[in-house]
Amino acid sequence: MKNTYILFLFGFLMAVIMAFSFKPIELPYGMAKGTPEIKSITSLAFGPEGVLFIGDSKSAAVFAINTKDNEFTNEITSVNIQSIDKKLASKLGTTVDHLSILDIAVNPTSKKVYMAIQSADGTPLLMTLEGDEFAPVTLENIEYASVELNNSPAEDAKDGRGRSLRISSISDLGYADGKLLVSGLSNQEFSSTFRSIPFPFTDIQDHASLEIFHAAHGRYETTSPIKTFTTAEINGKDYLVASYTCTPLVLFPLDELKAGKHIKGRTIAEMGSGNQPLDILSVNKNGKSYLVMANSNRPVFRVNYEDIESFEGSLTEPVPDNFATDGVDFVSMPLTNVQQLDKMDDGTLIMLQRRSNGSLDLWSTDKADYLLR
Repeated sequence: MKNTYILFLFGFLMAVIMAFSFKPIELPYGMAKGTPEIKSITSLAFGPEGVLFIGDSKSAAVFAINTKDNEFTNEITSVNIQSIDKKLASKLGTTVDHLSILDIAVNPTSKKVYMAIQSADGTPLLMTLEGDEFAPVTLENIEYASVELNNSPAEDAKDGRGRSLRISSISDLGYADGKLLVSGLSNQEFSSTFRSIPFPFTDIQDHASLEIFHAAHGRYETTSPIKTFTTAEINGKDYLVASYTCTPLVLFPLDELKAGKHIKGRTIAEMGSGNQPLDILSVNKNGKSYLVMANSNRPVFRVNYEDIESFEGSLTEPVPDNFATDGVDFVSMPLTNVQQLDKMDDGTLIMLQRRSNGSLDLWSTDKADYLLR
């Protein structure tokens, strides 16, 4: 009996010691392990150490997932995949009219290409490119964190044409200086909104409303969301460089985009009506910095940041006609129907382009010499 009691006491003490000495594994960036309820993948952007931000407009939320794809390389593998939509459809057992490629993003660490795919029934898929092959990225039992956007449009909210406003709660994503940057619409009076959210996520969301003069429309606007943006240092100050439908280019000082602020942007260019900017990025080449922008009804535009720095004015008057341009000079590059755009490094761009023969191709520019010289 005594031996039994001693054994019981020993076992109890060992259990107590183990309970106090056990420390749960701490996941990076305040993440938890589980399966996030992602309803849509409308935007992608990379953060630090292989963290991928997924903009989910249907949920009006952003998810940060740990891809664990964080092995650094300077090596760039050329990409040239013709009829990528057909190959993806074959891989997924469907047809091209039942899927859409909504965004592409290159992991700046590994240089691996990620693609946001949506099936006809709305199911979101995340895929990577492995050479010429596609591989699914599991969204089950992963390390992730999420943030719901404050003051987002209601699920049933419509605009004057009956279109969903919730789908525009996230129009583009970016990451800079430890913050997730989100453009889109809110449910506020001045609904065009820009959010700056610390990462790792907290309860803080700096939420600024935006106003611009739209030269093609000939008026000030507060309800049209930024369609796509990048960040850049201009004359020693950090700016949000944004473009809207029809197609103004606007600067906002990043240090002014704070909670509760209503900010008027400086319109520096009007690039033509009847057009929607699709993707925008900043690149450096041969000691010069450029803005590169893909468009729905125009070629890819290139703007030298030196021209932006030397332009001191602001467009505050309507352009003479709907298709006129004004402000900072830009160059139309020999590229049309580019739907998505990202950079593998500063000299190498990757593009999703609908060719003149109808083929949807994903290809890299191999140092972009003819584009940025």
